[in-house]
Amino acid sequence: METYRILKGVKLGADCLIEDYCIIGVPPRGAAEGELKTVIGAMSHLRSHSVVYAGNQIGENFQTGNKVNIRELNRIGDRVSIGTLSVVEHHVDIGNNVRIHSQVFIPEYSILEDNVWIGPNVVMTNAKYPLSPGVKEHLKGPTIKRGAKIGANATILPGVVIGENAVAGAGSVVVKDVPVGMVVVGNPARVIKTVEELPY
Repeated sequence: METYRILKGVKLGADCLIEDYCIIGVPPRGAAEGELKTVIGAMSHLRSHSVVYAGNQIGENFQTGNKVNIRELNRIGDRVSIGTLSVVEHHVDIGNNVRIHSQVFIPEYSILEDNVWIGPNVVMTNAKYPLSPGVKEHLKGPTIKRGAKIGANATILPGVVIGENAVAGAGSVVVKDVPVGMVVVGNPARVIKTVEELPY
């Protein structure tokens, strides 16, 4: 007996594995079931209790940990892994070969380019002045450029751009853009060296 739910408008690629208690194709508020088409590519693996809202376009070899929540209308590439208890809000773009570890929060209008690595408990934000008038019209998540790495427990403020192959160290609070190939640490995060100067 199947113990997961696949709603109308969902297309699964070949050889997908859907574990118990997953729900795929949940319509967001104001949409009817099946109105937004949802695609999950071949050879994907959704682990128990993951919820994928409608309108997501997800590539091949996608996988989730347990209890992952993915809101509507995201574009997610091939070979993306999203760890247990992580949340991806709506209108997020995620490239290919991206690793998102456990308990990560990625807000609306964020961009993660190819080959990005996000450590556990990373929090990204998109509201510069929460609860201010008109805040929802000015939401802007971070942009994490190709090959960048974000260490565990880092916080990335709205609209910040992490440059290609840059590194934000564990626990950093990143309040401004990080140049290409630089390492930043601290609160507020500051440049301490280049990636080429790292020991390995």
